[in-house]
Amino acid sequence: MHTVVDLVARVVLFPVLIVQAMAVRRTAQQLREPPGPRSGRRGKGRVLRVLIIGDSSAAGVGAGSQETALSGQLTKGLAQHYLVDWRLVAKTGATTGSTLRAMKKQLPRRWDVVVVSLGVNDVTRAVPLAMWLRQQGRLVNILEQRFEAKRIYLSGLPPMGQFPLLPHPLRWVLGQQARRLDQGLRTFAEKQARCRYLALDVTEDPALMAEDGFHPGPSIYAEWAAQLVTAITSDWAARDGLQSRQE
Repeated sequence: MHTVVDLVARVVLFPVLIVQAMAVRRTAQQLREPPGPRSGRRGKGRVLRVLIIGDSSAAGVGAGSQETALSGQLTKGLAQHYLVDWRLVAKTGATTGSTLRAMKKQLPRRWDVVVVSLGVNDVTRAVPLAMWLRQQGRLVNILEQRFEAKRIYLSGLPPMGQFPLLPHPLRWVLGQQARRLDQGLRTFAEKQARCRYLALDVTEDPALMAEDGFHPGPSIYAEWAAQLVTAITSDWAARDGLQSRQE
């Protein structure tokens, strides 16, 4: 029933949604990707190879530097446990489709952990759920086969229905679509042996978002990174324990 209501609303409100979407896109693209390294090594101990891929949020838009963005805060947290060999491959405006094409051009290299942040631009570009999930499947296949990823962390979509930048009715329409893609991603991840879905529900307070009202602020990046650090260290400890018992 909700899907039917949503579809009717989008058809009826199409002219308004187009105008609102164009205005939002101009505003959301004003913030630049923050400066700072996009690869490096930090920490000590066992080497953990970490690749971060995705869109403007993965690239850290909304933070003042990469150190206060997702990559910096994630690698800082992991460096308390490992020698982190990391790389960031992310771009503002990236969709799952464009990221899929970009990863095909990357030189093959083994990664222990891959963190994926995609979906918001697929929502704003009205990519159908079925197509998006097929692209997610192809991306996971490339990560597993070409880059030998041992564990892939799929970040869920943020609650776009709460983004301060988005005016109504656009906010409601995009929020509904984001919810559908997020639910689809969760189900998809449950069927993949090497994937783990992590809900991105850290943007409930609009005051914690970036000044554009569309991207995360540093405190949201910190919470997002902390969730990932907890998941990764837990999974890796369990993996080490299993290997020890097998030996």
